[in-house]
Amino acid sequence: MACTAVEEIVARALAEDVGEGDLTTAATVPARARAHALISQKEPGVIFGLEAAETTFRALDRELEFERRCSEGAWREGGEVLALAGAARAILTGERTALNFLQRLSGIATLTARCVQAVAGTGVKILDTRKTTPGLRRLEKAAVVAGGGVNHRAGLYDAILIKENHAVLAGGVGAAVHLAREAAPGLPLEVEARTLEEVDEALAAGAPMILLDNMGVDQLRTAARRVDGRAELEASGGVTPETLREVASTGVQFISLGALTHSAPALDLSLILEA
Repeated sequence: MACTAVEEIVARALAEDVGEGDLTTAATVPARARAHALISQKEPGVIFGLEAAETTFRALDRELEFERRCSEGAWREGGEVLALAGAARAILTGERTALNFLQRLSGIATLTARCVQAVAGTGVKILDTRKTTPGLRRLEKAAVVAGGGVNHRAGLYDAILIKENHAVLAGGVGAAVHLAREAAPGLPLEVEARTLEEVDEALAAGAPMILLDNMGVDQLRTAARRVDGRAELEASGGVTPETLREVASTGVQFISLGALTHSAPALDLSLILEA
């Protein structure tokens, strides 16, 4: 992600937390005080978000020094993550915002990695969705990639995804596909199908990718046999980490989970000042 984009996100986060100033730190910490601090990982998972964390601290003091103690995107059991040294006030003021970014993004990367591992060997790819925290989509989707997942469309502007309501207003699944092809012939196109009949409509209209919405395992298998390689298939809706392996065995190529970004638990991290 471009540095300016991260800086803008960090600026908004700091404005929310710090406001006119960190009253407690200003009252208790001498202006010239220096400190060393260490961020540590306290449970297994995948670290991601070091750029956002470092950018947070640098926004408060450009002279702070950092030493990364781990690589992003790799599963680890725990340990040291990031060492920093410099103005004590900047470290304490930025602590919560930096950890919020790092814990949130590492949590997404960790959940994604667990889901990717659950389908290992099947050839199925794990996709994210647009169910992201407003204003943080670029960071959260980058965290999905760090965990081994694949980004679906970035937003409404870079691909066609015909959902149920679009199809209703367009006059049906087939009609919606034809209209979208005419309007945006060069864009990736996917259409949602809730029934096997809609799968047939999507195929007849030439849809290259079909989202099988909230179908059970038996329906997914039937749909995959019916499509027989004529379109790529995505299973979506109602999928959990516990059911991933079974869904991946049905013949689909992709499984999308909104939970990757809307329900990932934060990874447990801490920042401790060192003497």
